[in-house]
Amino acid sequence: MDGNEKTDAAAKTALSLPVTRMKLPATDMYLRITKLIFDEWQEVWNCCTGNKLHAIRPTVGDYKQKTCLSRRDSVLLNRLRIGHTRLTHSYLVLGDDLPECGTCQCQLTVKHILVECVDLKDVRNKHFVASSIKDVFDNVEAHKIIDFIKDTHFYKQL
Repeated sequence: MDGNEKTDAAAKTALSLPVTRMKLPATDMYLRITKLIFDEWQEVWNCCTGNKLHAIRPTVGDYKQKTCLSRRDSVLLNRLRIGHTRLTHSYLVLGDDLPECGTCQCQLTVKHILVECVDLKDVRNKHFVASSIKDVFDNVEAHKIIDFIKDTHFYKQL
């Protein structure tokens, strides 16, 4: 008998054995269930490629902030990360016109402030260099982003 035949015979023999009930603690399944939930969540998130948040955080899961920030700075950083701030989105509540960059004459967005605005280029280069909004949040330290926002005098407006 070769290896495959021995394996098949052992499997057939095991089928005739009685099934025994065994208690399994629920905690033994937590890791597997968590992975299944995250895999399903990731599958749904992957269908949202047009979503601006997908560009910033393409994978789902816990986001751990790497530095100790004040509550105010942490809130501000999260507002910047999702692209919704008082300055850029209060027009929706107030019924005003879209906010506009005074220099570039285009819509004022978080992306424009952090990456695109030519008027802020020198201040931006003082704190960080980034080619995209994703690059800012993946590669720039949180305190440097906050310092940039303070230097541009947007801190209280966001």
